Amino acid sequence: MSSSSARDGAGGSSRNYRSGFARNLARLPSSIVEGLSRSIARRAPRSRPQGIQVPQHHQPPPQWPPLPAATPTPPPFVPEELFFFSAFEQQYGGHHPFFYGCRLSEVLAIARREGKHVFVYLHDPAHPYTEPFCRGTLCSDVVVEFLDANFVSWGAVTGRGEGSGMAASLQPGSFPFCAVVAPVSSESITVLQRVEGPVTPSELVEMLQRTIDEQRVAFRASMADDHAAAFRASRAEEEERRRSALRLRQEQDAAYLESLRKDQEKERSKRTLQEGTARPKPKPSTKYPGQAGRETSRTTQIRAPAHKETVPSHTTEANTKVMIRFPNGERRQQSFRHTDTIREIYKYANSLGIPGIGKYQLVRSYPRKTYGHQQLEMNLGDAGFHPSVTLYIEQL
Repeated sequence: MSSSSARDGAGGSSRNYRSGFARNLARLPSSIVEGLSRSIARRAPRSRPQGIQVPQHHQPPPQWPPLPAATPTPPPFVPEELFFFSAFEQQYGGHHPFFYGCRLSEVLAIARREGKHVFVYLHDPAHPYTEPFCRGTLCSDVVVEFLDANFVSWGAVTGRGEGSGMAASLQPGSFPFCAVVAPVSSESITVLQRVEGPVTPSELVEMLQRTIDEQRVAFRASMADDHAAAFRASRAEEEERRRSALRLRQEQDAAYLESLRKDQEKERSKRTLQEGTARPKPKPSTKYPGQAGRETSRTTQIRAPAHKETVPSHTTEANTKVMIRFPNGERRQQSFRHTDTIREIYKYANSLGIPGIGKYQLVRSYPRKTYGHQQLEMNLGDAGFHPSVTLYIEQL
């Protein structure tokens, strides 16, 4: 085949591939990265990124097949992780994308940390399109600049080390072969784009840029979904808190009303018992009927004013119920006269000896109003506490 026909064939291959350009996501099995790492003997590369933990393996190093005669052989002391880098630079010079000289698992960790995708290049030295692709496309200024700015690049020879495993897993349809992969976890990757066959620098950059744009759009959509889900969860949590607060308030009100009802019943029973014991029993009369009638009438007239003075009036009896809630959840209720002052409530609260209160003030919740030292001389009737009120202890 002549050089012109070879170029035509290369262009035809490129056009055929781009017409069926693969754009679907393909997830590799999670065992690929782990299996590839185990297939290589543990060797320390000359340059390894900081913070990467590389597992040690104790299997003997495999016997790699020899490279074709067209590919220069690096010195034997070069670690396997740097084999592709050394061979590529010896063949095509030092102007090329920065390929990390380490295992694929380490490159995935670097990409995850930097928030980038991985550009994978599988190098087949014996393929007729490899030479023009590497010199004309992969080592061109625009491709080198674009890859170094946007990707973490990694390369391998298809017949050696992890290159063999990646070729078996990705199954390239033709060479040159490039792929854009993204780290999913420490043991799996996702193939976002495949480039098979020779392409020009502008075509390669266009494909890679389109991949970046698509992933950016997908990422924004995912972030929008996450924000919407978080907003819905926040609204649901807020609604649940509101319902819980409403239930708690209803339970507290019901408990207070029940306590008030029991206290009123006890007070009525106590008052009835006191009235029954204080009533004097009639003595047998030794007077004549007429005389007894006159003395009874006289006694009634004399004792009537005294009776009016001893009967408790609405203004003096303890008819104001005050419920006090303490910070520890304890509740105490006491009856006061509506002519008593707020100072009496403070005295009563202090006499209970509830621990951990310190300085405090009395607060009415609804409508909220504070009764501090300036209101100590206000009587309960003027404060609106009759017939009952609930006060909270607010620590200062």
